[in-house]
Amino acid sequence: MSDHQLEFVQLLTSHQGRLYAYVISMLGNPDQARDVMQETNAVLWQKSDDFQSGTNFAAWMMQTAYYQVMAHRQKMNRERLVFDDAMTAELAEAAAQRNDLMEQRHAKLQDCLAKLSDTHRDLIRARYQDGFELAVIAQTMNRKTNAIKQALFRARAALIDCVKLNSDDALTGGSS
Repeated sequence: MSDHQLEFVQLLTSHQGRLYAYVISMLGNPDQARDVMQETNAVLWQKSDDFQSGTNFAAWMMQTAYYQVMAHRQKMNRERLVFDDAMTAELAEAAAQRNDLMEQRHAKLQDCLAKLSDTHRDLIRARYQDGFELAVIAQTMNRKTNAIKQALFRARAALIDCVKLNSDDALTGGSS
């Protein structure tokens, strides 16, 4: 597998959740969304040589998905009543805006996580990313469960303050 193909597969794999959210927001039916996702993935794979490294993969993927949804709708239109083209375009725009907002929120959260102390960041990751119980974290760190609970409370509070501060800066035009 070439470097280009490997990069393409990694990008395609990492964007599957976003693709599903986009497609289901336009179709509203999980079964149809999965079918359109499969069709979209097949088209993306067929056109993988057209993708240029360094360009916006998500935008290219969403545009392809949009056309696949439209084709699916035309097919379904012959069978029964579905949303019209204008409604689908509105849903697609709304889904794209939600995806952009989620990406911005995720970026803010990542920035704030990076600003936490190593200990607080490790606690947040152990609890929420790895899913460890407080007692397991306490045992691993040779600390009491209540001490971990308090440290985790402080870490969450610092994270919340940071996210709020960044949101306030964005609203007032300040820099974060």
